[in-house]
Amino acid sequence: MTDRPVPTADRLSPLAQGLPAAARPSLTDRRRAETQLEIAITAAALFAERGVEGTGAEEIARASGVALRTFYRYFRTKEEAVAPLLAAGGRRWLELVAAGPAELPVPLVLERAAVEALAAADERAVTALRWTRALLTDPGLRRVWQGVHQDSEEALVPILAERCGAGVDPLEVRLAAAAATAAIRVALETWAAAEDAPTEGPQAPGPLAARCLRELTAGLRLWNGEAGRD
Repeated sequence: MTDRPVPTADRLSPLAQGLPAAARPSLTDRRRAETQLEIAITAAALFAERGVEGTGAEEIARASGVALRTFYRYFRTKEEAVAPLLAAGGRRWLELVAAGPAELPVPLVLERAAVEALAAADERAVTALRWTRALLTDPGLRRVWQGVHQDSEEALVPILAERCGAGVDPLEVRLAAAAATAAIRVALETWAAAEDAPTEGPQAPGPLAARCLRELTAGLRLWNGEAGRD
């Protein structure tokens, strides 16, 4: 290990924006979430520096200040340890979609939410994006990344159903959720694979996600008021 201090949750708050904060049922659950986040941040730092293959669960636990059995109480594998961080941006996006102005068309709400959730607003957010890139380009985390997006897709379904109102075909809502989350996934993977991976401009994650959303969802009947028609 290096002597470089492992960043803590408060130093990487943009990564943690989407983690559960509003709904806090108990002190135990809050402490569990905080511990998971600290472990996830530590794992991400080590993975970004050494790669998944070069990092063991024991190292993550030791750097996080927890026992190995405590680590496995929260995560089944070392790869799953970064799931809270990979999910944070998506959860933030879902929150922004749910809170978007009711008068705006749903596609526009999705785009604006994506730009805001993935914006590199300050140096900490830029650091978060750089770490995200390192995680997305590691083959060892592919399954975790896919699982995160599957969860995001399922969480988007009821949000879209509520925004679209009663009488909307559930199949159309499900298709819209699948297309929208696929757009975010493709945008982030495309950005991460770029040689320079800019954090500003049209090829930054936010604008790229908005473009992918327009491309993948433009023909949906749900947006055009045709959902459920024969």
